[in-house]
Amino acid sequence: MTDTPLLFAVDTDGVAVLTLNRPHEGNSLSPDLLIALETAWERVDSDDAIRVAVLTGAGERHFCTGAAVGELEIGKGGLQNIPFAAANRFSPRQCAVRKPVICVLNGLANGGGLHFVADSDIVVACEQAALMDSHVNVGQVSALESQGLARRAGPGAALLLALVGKAYRMPAARAYQLGAIDLLEPTREAAMARAMELARAIALNSPQAMALTKRAIWASTEMPDPQALAYAWELLKSHWAHPDFKEGPAAFAEKRAPVWNPDPNARS
Repeated sequence: MTDTPLLFAVDTDGVAVLTLNRPHEGNSLSPDLLIALETAWERVDSDDAIRVAVLTGAGERHFCTGAAVGELEIGKGGLQNIPFAAANRFSPRQCAVRKPVICVLNGLANGGGLHFVADSDIVVACEQAALMDSHVNVGQVSALESQGLARRAGPGAALLLALVGKAYRMPAARAYQLGAIDLLEPTREAAMARAMELARAIALNSPQAMALTKRAIWASTEMPDPQALAYAWELLKSHWAHPDFKEGPAAFAEKRAPVWNPDPNARS
């Protein structure tokens, strides 16, 4: 087993691939992996060479089995006095990543691993994948990831997983039916290939337009109408001053590939 808990690679198409790399520990979230994830998401968000990120797990059995309970300092003066935003910095949404993130489930996602299902923009899974939530089996509360899963797949799915615990594994096919998974592929290799195909297509789009699109859509899960619509309208209008707003139609009319400006503060 390698000493690197998170593998990070960027290809020439602007796709960053993050791989949870603790397969012999179920790709569980150890303290060093949590730190590596926060650092990686900061790089994804700030590096103009990166247009989209793909997150998966190493090995064939597990995507992520949640917290490495024996290695975390929960309840020992470590986390109980820290607010949510400071204590939780390992998923793309927690780190406010503006770029699209695709999660590829190569196996079981359990407990804290469900954060990545709930917080990614697109979830692709193989048929061998499954969802499980064993918090209550070890006397822990399933709260944060369950709320995110409830927004994605409905309260019933979240309650089923969280209350039954390890006695129930939701098959990928059922999670796909409920909307927790967006695309289902027959094998792990096919799921990764599909995710990379999507990522390369996404990388061709206007970075700023996608960032604002993400904010508008996620806002619909955070605020009611008409506030969500008013917020989306302001985001839409804010893009009118960005160079990409003119570059897109110009490139289309001239039958050429657009040259996007990755600076969110750029003005035409």
